[in-house]
Amino acid sequence: MKLNKIIKSVIAATLVTSTAFAGGDIVVEPNVVFEPIEVEPELVPVYYVGIGAVASGLSRECACKSRSERLKDMTYGVLLKAGVMITDYIGVEARYINASIESDFSEMQHYGLYLKPQYLVNDETKVYGLLGYGKTTVDYDFGKRESTLSESGLSYGAGLEYAFDDNIGLWVDMQHIFSGEGTFDTDLNLGAAGVSYNF
Repeated sequence: MKLNKIIKSVIAATLVTSTAFAGGDIVVEPNVVFEPIEVEPELVPVYYVGIGAVASGLSRECACKSRSERLKDMTYGVLLKAGVMITDYIGVEARYINASIESDFSEMQHYGLYLKPQYLVNDETKVYGLLGYGKTTVDYDFGKRESTLSESGLSYGAGLEYAFDDNIGLWVDMQHIFSGEGTFDTDLNLGAAGVSYNF
């Protein structure tokens, strides 16, 4: 009788030990927590070029007895620009302007380098500013009298651009060149519109 109890106890202990060591149906799942890894987007500068038509408005005092009279001249020409948007919000732009079409008495050339902050209104539309330094030359021709006004200094402006796709965009802007310059208190502003291409 005691022998049977001993045999049964040994068999039971053997079965329990075998199941534990053999693996059996016992499954241990590790408690692993995966933390999300945030990947910073790669910063890719966008290079662009543009061309546009420009209308340049000049106003200056008359070289006559009454300095209260101001002479005005509107000339037309071309604007070339090239730049790089370092981020979606800031860029650098170089400009060259030549306005000499339909000139009454003045022709102008301007080139400058500008900081270009911009704000994305939506996926297609952006507004931007221009703030930088430029050099401007105005050539006057009053028949028998010719002269040149050459000025360098701060220039600024603002504009709007609409993108048709990733490469092609239409833009329009206004730019203040200078005011109260030269012997005859000359003011110069311009408006321009054109197309740009992103590389």
